[in-house]
Amino acid sequence: MRKKLTKKLIFFILFSYIFCFALTPVGIQQEERVREIYLLEIKGTITGGQAAFVNRQLSSVEAELVQAVIIELDTPGGLVEATLDLTKSFNTSPVPVIVYVHPTGAIAASAGAFLLISADIAAMAPGTTVGAAMPVTLSPDGGAERADEKTINFLAGHMKSIARQKGRPADIAEKFVTENLTLDAIEAREKGVIELVADNITLLLEKIDGFEGEKDGKPFVLDTAGARILKKEMAARERLQHKISDPQIAYLLLIAGALGLYFGLGMPGTLIPEILGSIALLLGIYGIGLFDTNTAGIIFIVLGLGLLVVELFTAGFGILGIGGGVSLLIGSVLLPSEPLMSPDWYTRFLATVVGAAVGVCALCFLIVTMLIRSRRSWKGRETFFGPAPKALVVEELSPYGTVKMRGELWKALSHDSSTIPQGAEVEIIKQQGLTLIVKESGSEKNPASE
Repeated sequence: MRKKLTKKLIFFILFSYIFCFALTPVGIQQEERVREIYLLEIKGTITGGQAAFVNRQLSSVEAELVQAVIIELDTPGGLVEATLDLTKSFNTSPVPVIVYVHPTGAIAASAGAFLLISADIAAMAPGTTVGAAMPVTLSPDGGAERADEKTINFLAGHMKSIARQKGRPADIAEKFVTENLTLDAIEAREKGVIELVADNITLLLEKIDGFEGEKDGKPFVLDTAGARILKKEMAARERLQHKISDPQIAYLLLIAGALGLYFGLGMPGTLIPEILGSIALLLGIYGIGLFDTNTAGIIFIVLGLGLLVVELFTAGFGILGIGGGVSLLIGSVLLPSEPLMSPDWYTRFLATVVGAAVGVCALCFLIVTMLIRSRRSWKGRETFFGPAPKALVVEELSPYGTVKMRGELWKALSHDSSTIPQGAEVEIIKQQGLTLIVKESGSEKNPASE
């Protein structure tokens, strides 16, 4: 009896196991066997926004669901802080990071070379290039020149340290920085800088299938055949940070904000220039804080903006504004201090700076010309005929001060040497040179008839 019960129990267990296995979808078994692969793109200048995007993806990845992350790279260089943040993220990632220079014609120059060397698996497409990572600075003649030895030695040592950790030739990595060495995909593969050359993502997955390596002291084996590629995109905040952390964009926002406030405060009542100018100015200040800057450049820029503001509240006839434009030019040339930017970027940045500064100076010159023409047309008039023009006191008359008439600031004199407070409305009696003789509106006495 017991034997029969035992046989029935064994048969029931085997039948249940086979039945459950048969009901399990094949797709689920396959998905559990082959985990997803994330695909992230780093294109153009490496900025704080791109670093924030990659850091977020790598820090949130689940090793049980994702087996690797592919970084598709094509960059001429980028910000030092963003680059170092990315190299640290690659090291602390819970899954292997594959840096792939792609498509054909792409480059991993300057900061890009650091990222490729930092990868757990480095790959390049045919016709791509890596290297040219010598630090540069903006030279007085408007081009880029070799950075100081201290900066070069530090970055060269850091590149060597990363290469040794990843099992890549440290001497070649050092030459990327010290000698501006460049290698194509085939040369990089032969010298051991990268693990493989692949034409596209599909071939890359085929070639790294079964690849064995080590991550955080733990061995891993990639099973990429048939793995699903999941492309990740930047969030809105990261896209905004990516745009304004580019020094050129941040600088243009700063200038646009200053001009918006200049016109808004000079023509009160519209509100639109003040609001847009304030937003642009704040974004520009935020953007400048995302990249390395020269202290002297910041000082000159602040001085230039200060002169523009002072021009609004004094009858400087545009001279202060032109001085502010020149100060902005000097400060902007000295502003960026990013040794891992490409030399071509510095040339473009200088062109942007000169164009913006010349535009500010030309605008101030135009304002000066308009003021001179306007005041020449008034020259010689001693008395206004008809209804007296009105003006607003912007600086207390005691008896001298400043008034605003038709959007222009004028020196003014109270006709009876009395004090007229700021904000009061006055009537213009006559003009003596560049000084207006005024009386407070509502006064019964008419000095013009005396």
